Amino acid sequence: MITHNLGYPRIGSNRELKKSSESYWEGKIGLEQLIQTGVEVRHMNWQMQKELGLDLIPSNDFSFYDQVLDMSLMLGAIPERYVNLKNNLLKSELDLYFAMARGYQKEGYDLTAMEMTKWFDTNYHYIVPEFLKNQKFELSSMKFIDEFMEAKKMGIVTKPVLIGPVSFLMLGKEKEKNFDRLDLLSGILPVYREILSRLTIHGAEWIQMDEPFLAMDLSQKEKESFRIAYTMIKKEFPVLKIMLTTYFEGLRDNMELAVQLPVDAIHLDLVKAPDQLEDFLAVIPDKLVISLGIVDGRNIWKNNFENSLSLIKTVVDKVGENRVMIAPSCSLIHSPCDLEMETDAIILPPQIKEWLSFARQKIDEVVTLKQLATTTLFDDAIKAKLLENQQAILNRKTSKLVHNNKVSDRLKNIKEIESLARNTFSVRKEKQQKNLNLPFFPLTTIGSFPQTNEVRRWRAKLKKKELSIENYTQLIKHEIEQVIRWQEEVGLDVLVHGEFERNDMVEYFGEMLDGFVFTKNAWVQSYGSRCVKPPIIFGDVQRPNPMTLNWIKYAQSLTSKPVKGMLTGPVTIMEWSFVRDDQPRSETCYQIALSIRDEVLDLERANIKIIQIDEPAFREGLPLRKADWKLYLNWAVKAFRLTYAGVKDETQIHTHMCYAEFSDIIQSIADMDADVITFECSRSQMELLDVFAEYKYPNDIGPGLYDIHSPRIPAKSEMVNLLMKAALVIPKEHIWANPDCGLKTRNWEETKSAISEMVKAVESIREDALKS
Repeated sequence: MITHNLGYPRIGSNRELKKSSESYWEGKIGLEQLIQTGVEVRHMNWQMQKELGLDLIPSNDFSFYDQVLDMSLMLGAIPERYVNLKNNLLKSELDLYFAMARGYQKEGYDLTAMEMTKWFDTNYHYIVPEFLKNQKFELSSMKFIDEFMEAKKMGIVTKPVLIGPVSFLMLGKEKEKNFDRLDLLSGILPVYREILSRLTIHGAEWIQMDEPFLAMDLSQKEKESFRIAYTMIKKEFPVLKIMLTTYFEGLRDNMELAVQLPVDAIHLDLVKAPDQLEDFLAVIPDKLVISLGIVDGRNIWKNNFENSLSLIKTVVDKVGENRVMIAPSCSLIHSPCDLEMETDAIILPPQIKEWLSFARQKIDEVVTLKQLATTTLFDDAIKAKLLENQQAILNRKTSKLVHNNKVSDRLKNIKEIESLARNTFSVRKEKQQKNLNLPFFPLTTIGSFPQTNEVRRWRAKLKKKELSIENYTQLIKHEIEQVIRWQEEVGLDVLVHGEFERNDMVEYFGEMLDGFVFTKNAWVQSYGSRCVKPPIIFGDVQRPNPMTLNWIKYAQSLTSKPVKGMLTGPVTIMEWSFVRDDQPRSETCYQIALSIRDEVLDLERANIKIIQIDEPAFREGLPLRKADWKLYLNWAVKAFRLTYAGVKDETQIHTHMCYAEFSDIIQSIADMDADVITFECSRSQMELLDVFAEYKYPNDIGPGLYDIHSPRIPAKSEMVNLLMKAALVIPKEHIWANPDCGLKTRNWEETKSAISEMVKAVESIREDALKS
């Protein structure tokens, strides 16, 4: 029996990589120092996994920004706009890499970043590969071999991790019409051959090929692409051991395809899809090794050893111990690094901490499960681990902290709340326009403005009780007043209060809701250097007190222009938290929805005329298999509508969504019935609008006019062009003007320049509209 891991967090236990990357981008440190940080993080990860006793440790799972971008660079899939930059200006491969991820605006160049979207149904974002009809591939980066050799010098023969050729192509996007990116397979396979050849020469024994699309709905052409790719690989490398990894779903109708592929091992996600095991064991070929993904790589709850050991025994009885591997269900990049860093018992109570397991602990769980499954006589240390695990599982199951009768009683009356429907959008729009008197292309932002180090220090001092709540309140009020005045001055029509009091759009609300608990160091990578610290939903959720009311009321008192009430929606709060696994997710979501509804009604009573309920994770929560979509969409739409059930027609409800493909769920977006939806659109050059136009989406739309994830400042003409594109497919009376997303992570200089250009662009469009 072999233990292994699919990937380990690369941010560092103290977010060393984030801090170092951002310092490099700001010119505060040199390239050598950034590279050294990467070396230190990798060595720490490898050494820790070795010391814990893991048999197969991954390499090439480290990334300075994104693993898909790593593969694009490795395979030479570099967009044409960067080729001249690569040849003439950039001194390092890493600078080209960052330019592709973040855009480049120097030395006369103004290059847009590559598109970014969600990694399957997670909150991780990847950089989307760009493909042309005559795309040429070549080995352009030696990162995979450099890191393998780096670990080998430490005495560790690692398992290199690669995104498989079929999934890599399917993760990308055609940038020309009339061709299928899978037609590029014959051109990409020779580069994979070269990669595997170099790894073989240097002593690699196992190669992990991530093919998550095997857990998706596949066409016949897509299935045939898998057969072609792995037949070639086996023919060229008959001795090399290939592990095919799937995760986030079960194989289902792709089971027969998977077991027929000429590979040495297949990894199954038995946390997300435990039912697939029985079907897999019924068709598993002789000699094929099965990797059991039984430790949850995406959530933070302690593994139930008794359940896992029962599953392991079932498999061992069927195929024998030598054909079994044990691992987390997926890469641990979705988990925080180390539970032992949580030493503040006030923030994370010990009785809840004992229920949890982070990445380091999950590696220990995998190793312990092997020890328990292969030993008949336990030593005292192993026996103590088993007893401790059993007690923690029992304590959580019987804890009085988890359940609240008031919450369960309220859910019984949910149908009565659902029945509080509003009029149709056309009726509401007329009333809202009379109430708000907004011009064509109303100008607004998504919500947050830059949070300076000074603002973050105030929050930290407040938590440490080094700053009184009275002084903190005055400081935040001053920031709110400053940003209100600036928005008025620059010419925005609908204002926001800036969210200076908020640490994170989910954490902020979780801190004021019952049923949540928090951490100090449980950071998880969202994209690039952006890390989030998800709350933990351990029990029933309710709102004991108003959460945003006083801040929004104060902001509105400063101006005659409407100020949006800013809330995070129930699906997003749930999706961007570590969620309890002892009840259906829909029930947790309804609990959150009713809590948000309490806040919405308070804001409306305070005469806040526009309330934004953000749902950037709505598409993210969609199951990977279409057969499961209807159930999820029904309860997700219901949860969103619960948040505003009972508000007046005159109150305008906004929502915001992040990078996602909306074509398959446009009906459900319409069913949410927000008066205005804003979404990220600039990186795709307004492509997403086609979906809304074809559907004849009836409500108002705010397609993002510039990419806030990049430091580049868009020109007025660029945004004029995007607005004109939008006006070609959407009636102008239904279009809003706004950035792609919140501005929290940008600095003030970038923000003011970009917003000023956006205002100029809209003013220009309005003038042309009046003339015509």
